[in-house]
Amino acid sequence: MRRAKRALPLVAVVLALGVPLSGCGSESGSRGGEVSTGQESGAGSGKENGKEKGMDMQEAAEESDALLDAVLAGIDPEVQWAHGPTTTRACGVTRRRTVMTIVSPERRQTFLDRAETFWRKNDYRIKAVNKDEKFPAVYAVTRSGFGVSVSFRGKGQAFLEADSPCVKKSEVAAPASEPNGPAYEGVYPLPRPNVRSDFWSGEGG
Repeated sequence: MRRAKRALPLVAVVLALGVPLSGCGSESGSRGGEVSTGQESGAGSGKENGKEKGMDMQEAAEESDALLDAVLAGIDPEVQWAHGPTTTRACGVTRRRTVMTIVSPERRQTFLDRAETFWRKNDYRIKAVNKDEKFPAVYAVTRSGFGVSVSFRGKGQAFLEADSPCVKKSEVAAPASEPNGPAYEGVYPLPRPNVRSDFWSGEGG
């Protein structure tokens, strides 16, 4: 299963400015709305980055996969997801997951709250929260400097991303984990949400 690898010239600049990468996704959406930046207790500054630990891009990709697997497992009820594209930059890698379950406007904040709760319990630092009505998002950082996020974009589709810190350059294989629905191999962009859930697709707080 091959995943797209694209060089993103602007990503290094974005990282240098400290802007969360997932807000720059190619899917239609907006980063408007109220954004609070977090200095809450939790994960450290990530100074012990992947390069200092001898991690390469493949190992960073595997760590990113594990981070995404973990937060998806922490979102209950389960949602259906598929792999998004993997991208590499000068010294880092980004893994993505696309949620295929329909999450109604009334349930989107609950979805984000469950991801944020999981991250706080695991001592991540909450970096920013976007409370935009249409395109809300939450961004966090692990102790080892990995950035993780959940965001809602065009047509209310949820996206999860994990961005590695600077690591040693290497080849990056496709994710080993199997999606819990159709793989959509070779399909990009992925379809809009098309799986109904009694909970996530319904109304209510």
